[in-house]
Amino acid sequence: MSTTGFIDGMRAEVRNLPAYNAGLSSDLVRARYGVTHVAKLGSNENPRGASAAVLAHLARWTTAASLSLYPDPSCSVLRTMIAEKLNVAPEQLLFGNGSEDLLAIAAHTFLGAGDEVVTVVPSFGLHIIYPQSAGAKVITVPMRADLEFDVDALIAAISPQTRMVIISNPSNPVGCAMNANEMRRLLSAVSPNTLVLWDEAYFEYAAGEHGYPDSLAILRESGLPWLLLRTFSKAYGLAGLRVGYGVASAPELAGLMDRVRTPFNINQIAQEAAAVAFADQAHVAASVEDTRAGRTQMHAALEALGISPARSLANFLFFDCGEDAAALAARMLADGVIVKPWREAGYETCMRVSIGSAADNALFIESFKRRRASF
Repeated sequence: MSTTGFIDGMRAEVRNLPAYNAGLSSDLVRARYGVTHVAKLGSNENPRGASAAVLAHLARWTTAASLSLYPDPSCSVLRTMIAEKLNVAPEQLLFGNGSEDLLAIAAHTFLGAGDEVVTVVPSFGLHIIYPQSAGAKVITVPMRADLEFDVDALIAAISPQTRMVIISNPSNPVGCAMNANEMRRLLSAVSPNTLVLWDEAYFEYAAGEHGYPDSLAILRESGLPWLLLRTFSKAYGLAGLRVGYGVASAPELAGLMDRVRTPFNINQIAQEAAAVAFADQAHVAASVEDTRAGRTQMHAALEALGISPARSLANFLFFDCGEDAAALAARMLADGVIVKPWREAGYETCMRVSIGSAADNALFIESFKRRRASF
């Protein structure tokens, strides 16, 4: 039976959405290319994985009876821990099946047809796709030529029609970050009728870096409506369990989003693992230290090849490889190396590579050298 007529009658906002590039799995690359080892450096995962405390907790999670019960819809244990750590009211917190779940919930809570959203390019694709799915018009502001935020251009793009401003800090995919002065200058141009969505998925990697702002404090002092997002998928090593959280400027904003989200969007195993992970900050610190060392080494190795990566405070590097990045990335798959070629208009020669283990980083450099086009 044909569904063409039905699909043609759907909202154009949905029909015309681009597909999000979620990357490739290690199993697929092993099967397709016959490699035994895969350096999975396309999704910004933590090569250390989850902490030993989390693994021990999960090994004890064996009661079959628990599987028949719905999880805590409020994530009460995790909520209390994060509220105390961040000194926020528990009612300001939201939880999602990864922080991208909260992006979708925010878009469908606060945006409607014709609303304007301002964000940057290159971008985390869902910062554009989710607002578009709600019917919003997305205005994109390119990074500067040196791949830093163009704060002046962002301010110029904000208008009385701007309903939401979405910024990832550090930037995904670039890795750069605004400092406190830049952040305050941007927020000073935002209307009280505009929601600021500040995506800090890579917060843990940047938090100790010189000049990185206390985003929560600056958002609080702004007097604006805001939503700050963080995740357990990166430095905590729980990407497979999907736990993200948000802090809203007021409980009323969080309450509106709670009406839109599915009530049991964080399963019980994920909730418990996230609570154990949050308590194990030593593992997070070790993961961050590994990443910073690997990032420095990979940056130097790329510079030795004539490549100039953008400044990064995250667990990846972004750079112009001087040729069609998708074609180069496809050739590198034969070596068992997965990276993420960028596909946004104007950035098709750019590539993002995650910082992995020392062995995987070395395999990436070796493959990159071997598979590059001759110049």
